[in-house]
Amino acid sequence: MKKIVTIIALTIITTSVSFGQVNESYTKTLKTMFKAAGSEETYKTIITQMFNMFKEQYPNVDEKVWIDLEEEFIKVSMDELVLMIAPVYAKYLNQNELQQLIEFYDSPVGRKLAESTPLITQESMQIGQKWGEKIGEEFADKMKKKGY
Repeated sequence: MKKIVTIIALTIITTSVSFGQVNESYTKTLKTMFKAAGSEETYKTIITQMFNMFKEQYPNVDEKVWIDLEEEFIKVSMDELVLMIAPVYAKYLNQNELQQLIEFYDSPVGRKLAESTPLITQESMQIGQKWGEKIGEEFADKMKKKGY
C-alpha cells in the first residue's frame, strides 16, 4: 500500500512540475514575440516610470547611479518576466502561434501597433487613473447618500 501511495504521490508531483515548466525554445520565441509586439518597450516604459518615482524618494542619488540601475533592472526584469510568464502563454498559445504573431508584428500594421503600444499604454494608464478616481468619488457619494 505504501508503494502505491508513493507512486501516486510522485506521479502527481512530477505532473505538476512539468506543467509549470516551458522549454527553452518556447521561452526564446516568446521573448522574440514580446520584442516584436512592442511589449518589451512597454515594460521598459513601466520600469522607467517606477524609477522616476524612486528618484523622488531618493533625491540625493547621483544620476549616473540611476542610469546604471535602470539599465540593470530593465535587462534582468525582462528576462525574469519572460520566464515567469511563459507558462501562462504556453497554456493558451503554442510555439507555432507565437511564430505567427511574430510574423504579424513584422508586417507594416504590426510594426505600427508595436511602436504605438508603449504610447497607448502610457496614455491609457493616465486615463484609467482618472477613471478610477471618478468611480471612487461616485462610489463614495452613493455610499454617503445611503447613510454610510
